[in-house]
Amino acid sequence: MTQPIPERLAALRDAMRERDIAACVLPTADPHLSEYLPARWQARQWYSGFSGSAGTLVVTSDRAGLWTDSRYFEQAERELDGSGIALMRLVVPHAPEHVDWLCAQIRAGQRVAVAGDSIAAGAAATLREALAAHGASLVAEDPAGDAWTGRPPLPSAPAVEHPAAFAVRARADKLASVRAAKQAAGASHHLVSSLDDIAWLTNLRGTDVPYNPVFVAHLLLTADKATLFVPAGKIGPVLEAVLAADGVRLAPYAGIATALAALPRGARLLFDPERVAWATADAVPAHVERIAAANPSTLAKACKSAAELGHVRETMRQDGAALVRCARWLDEALARGERVSELDVDARLRTLRAERAHFVGESFATIAGYMANGALPHYRATPERHATVARDGLLLIDSGGQYLGGTTDITRVWAFGATTVEQRRDVTLVLKGVIALSRARFPAGTSGQQLDALARAPIWSAGIDYGHGTGHGVGYFLNVHEGPQSIRPPRAGARFEPLRPGMITSIEPGIYKPGRHGVRIENLAATVPAGDGEFGEFLAFETLTLCPIDSRALEPALLEPSERAWLDAYHAGVLEKLAPLLDDAGDRAWLQRRCAPLQPA
Repeated sequence: MTQPIPERLAALRDAMRERDIAACVLPTADPHLSEYLPARWQARQWYSGFSGSAGTLVVTSDRAGLWTDSRYFEQAERELDGSGIALMRLVVPHAPEHVDWLCAQIRAGQRVAVAGDSIAAGAAATLREALAAHGASLVAEDPAGDAWTGRPPLPSAPAVEHPAAFAVRARADKLASVRAAKQAAGASHHLVSSLDDIAWLTNLRGTDVPYNPVFVAHLLLTADKATLFVPAGKIGPVLEAVLAADGVRLAPYAGIATALAALPRGARLLFDPERVAWATADAVPAHVERIAAANPSTLAKACKSAAELGHVRETMRQDGAALVRCARWLDEALARGERVSELDVDARLRTLRAERAHFVGESFATIAGYMANGALPHYRATPERHATVARDGLLLIDSGGQYLGGTTDITRVWAFGATTVEQRRDVTLVLKGVIALSRARFPAGTSGQQLDALARAPIWSAGIDYGHGTGHGVGYFLNVHEGPQSIRPPRAGARFEPLRPGMITSIEPGIYKPGRHGVRIENLAATVPAGDGEFGEFLAFETLTLCPIDSRALEPALLEPSERAWLDAYHAGVLEKLAPLLDDAGDRAWLQRRCAPLQPA
């Protein structure tokens, strides 16, 4: 029988009392600061019952609060009900607003605990300073881990090699380029703990993190050596020999602290304090100079090569073919009067993607939200709570796949039967935002923060806004959310990362009407050169995603002639690229109808 949340919190508070700990902070993090966590490090979810991908739980002797952003407010209210944990609504997404609350709860001389392997070194330093200002101290202790009954072990699935035909660039070449960057930064050693960086550098992939094809590891580079710290059995003997030929040796996963502690005097260690856990960074001796900077591999892997983009374009064709077949099935099933639930849509899409060439798995949990459920940006249908898709209204589907040749992420809104003027207006406004940003031309050096308003302006004109960013970076058979770039409103203290050629970024404005419907249209786009001139180099976006945008959900009169031309051109390209992959004449006919030029208003 599942242990109730209040009992889990009681066990945690018992462990806190035994250690003389006044408060315990449980972030959403692991030793690699991953977005999605292996089961072993899902302590926040274990103690709160909240299953969203972002949030921080703080537990004191008599109070508990969970901080999360607007994407999860409704979900958190439901999942926290009866737990004794208060929902704390973040004003600014990802901001450490729990720190002020925590400082108001503790007294001078008290100790606050956080697992040292589950908080970034930079975040720990910020929290330590805030607590010190109130006479309290931060300690790297893990009462939550100790009180967690049946805590899962380290993930044990083996890592595999990313086939050379898809990896494109040799492992030795990637390591050499990062070593050159390390040397340019004046460092003798470089520590990498972020799993997507390690997977990219080593041309390996794994299944340790849900939806992200990565494996738990740390990597330590010197001028001529690379040590990969992995759990036992993670790398088989054949692959170990291949790695050794490229100068990569293996060491036990837990040995990273010992290796860092053994760094010699005069060593200069390059690492990213936002992507290395506190416990890992704390193992570095005082005599080692720390060089805090972004991992060189983060930018390198974000800028896809021409060969990688070629694989991505083919991946988009394969993914688009699966999407078309799913959308046609859905249309015809509803027309026949069949009962179709959100769960059925999820399952059918997964099955159809699995039939495509080089498919590996999903890139995140599919969001299939009918009507009011679509207004929840991170909704997830479950057997206990889901809707049946009716013959009228809007269905939002946000889904993605992992393929050997790339990662996909796409959102479409499908219209069935009768739709309202409000629904069609909202879909059209969102499409106008997609078009405005997709056809932008901008000077080299422009950041996503500078472009964000282009997508919002058509929506703002109707007095509407949305509470999430407009775009995120996407990996190459790696994390569906990757940096360093993003498209979002400016935030105080945030770095403005320029968009560079080869970067793949989502474009996904939305409108959400709680209790009524939600709209989001999402394409992935590559940043590409757009010519040089008197005013320097300019860049533009190439839309990569291939799937019709449902014209039945639009109010054509709201589109300008140039916007209609963009949509017609996009659909012509979708038809040209996807039709040859569809063997069924019915699929081709459906695609042709959905890609037909938009009729006059």
